[in-house]
Parts: sequence; C-alpha cells; structure tokens
Amino acid sequence: MKNYLTLSFLLVSTIVAFGQNTLKLKNQTFELHNVTGSIIRFEGKKVLKIERDLDAIPFDENNIEATVDEAHYARLAGLEDFENGTIEIKMYSQLQDPAPYPGIAGFIGVYFRIKPDDSAFEGIYVRPKVGRVNNQQYRNHAVQYISYPHAKFDVLRKSDPGKYEGSAPVSLNEWIKMRIEVNGDFAEMFINDTKYSTFVVDKMLGTNKIGGVGLYVDIGTIGYFKDLKVTKRSFKQPKTQDVKVDDI
Repeated sequence: MKNYLTLSFLLVSTIVAFGQNTLKLKNQTFELHNVTGSIIRFEGKKVLKIERDLDAIPFDENNIEATVDEAHYARLAGLEDFENGTIEIKMYSQLQDPAPYPGIAGFIGVYFRIKPDDSAFEGIYVRPKVGRVNNQQYRNHAVQYISYPHAKFDVLRKSDPGKYEGSAPVSLNEWIKMRIEVNGDFAEMFINDTKYSTFVVDKMLGTNKIGGVGLYVDIGTIGYFKDLKVTKRSFKQPKTQDVKVDDI
C-alpha cells in the first residue's frame, strides 16, 4: 500500500508539473521556456498570455547584454523542422506596472529555427513603445533582428549600426499582426497585412538552419498571442536584384 501511494503521488506530481509547463490554445500546445503563462479570455477570445520569468533567468540592468534576448518564450510543440516558410501571429503588448526596469519597451515577437536544447535560434521582435513616437531615431529601433547566442541586439547595434533594426508602425495596447517570410538566409517581416515588407534581414547570421518556432517576450512585457499559423515551404531561388544599391 505504501509503494502504491508513493507511485500515485509521483504520478500526480508529474502531471501537475507537466501542466504548469505546457498550455493548450485551441489545437496548439505551447511549451513554456523561462516564461510564466496562462490561457485567458481577452477582448472576447481565448489567447495565450505570457511574461518573462525573472526567477528562471534573472535580469541585470547593469549587464543588459548578458541578460536579455535569451530563451524566454512559448514554443509550439510538435514542430521541430521549420526551415523555410511563413510564420504569422497576432500579438498584443502591454507594459508591466510597476515597471521592473525603466527601459522597458514592450518587447514582443517570434523566435524560429530554435534548436531543441535552446542553444541557438533566430529572432525578430518589435519594441511597440517607440513605433510611433515623434522622434525618428527612436522609431528606427522599433524592429530588431537577433541571432542567438552570438548576435544579440547590443552586439549588432555596435558592430552594424542600423543594419539589423528598423521602423514599423506598431504601438502598445493594440493588436499587431506580424508575418515573417523565411527563405534560406533571407527573412522579411510584414506588419498588419501591408503589401510590402516593413523590414528585411538580407543575410541571417545563425548557423542553425532548422528547428522550432516560439513566441517571445522580454523584460517588462505582458504579451498576448493568438492565431499562430506556420507554413513550411521549400527553398526558393531568390530573384535577381534589378536595382543597383551600391551607388546610392
């Protein structure tokens, strides 16, 4: 009887732990990696709500580069082989109040080509707080590309100022539809069904070419997500560039 009770306790504990680390929204299951989360009803629909878990990965405002752009995200379960194709998501960013750090900007976006052990991935995210401010320099930081672990935002901002960041008409406290098209080393991002892309990465920096897809938030963000759609496609040979850009 004692062994049966012990086994039952371990089984229940395992189920509870598993339930804490995964969430199901409609027919999709998400694994929580260093984020806390829940499925809630928001503006009349069920959505995935996540926030960065600062106990799992502490944040140090005196060592920002080492403690942001890490593996804090909700990973779509059952998808390990995304290489080329389209990722579409609707996301909504709120700021935590009180703010855990003065520089929070609503960081929210997508990781892709994630290795199973979280040791490498590509990412494109936005800073909605600065998307529509009346300052072009700040607007130019509204979009960010990163490649983990060697090319996080601060490294890229120093090595190639302006190349891996850009502007986008995004804002806090409203739904943002992001679509990312990935093809080989090239990626482009579309915002809110625009005909042409808002931001391009002409050569991604990661060496990991295939992996999972996840929904990302960083310090100070309450993120809401819905309607994730991932479409895999074969690599398409890029079209020849018609416009000379080296003489501008």
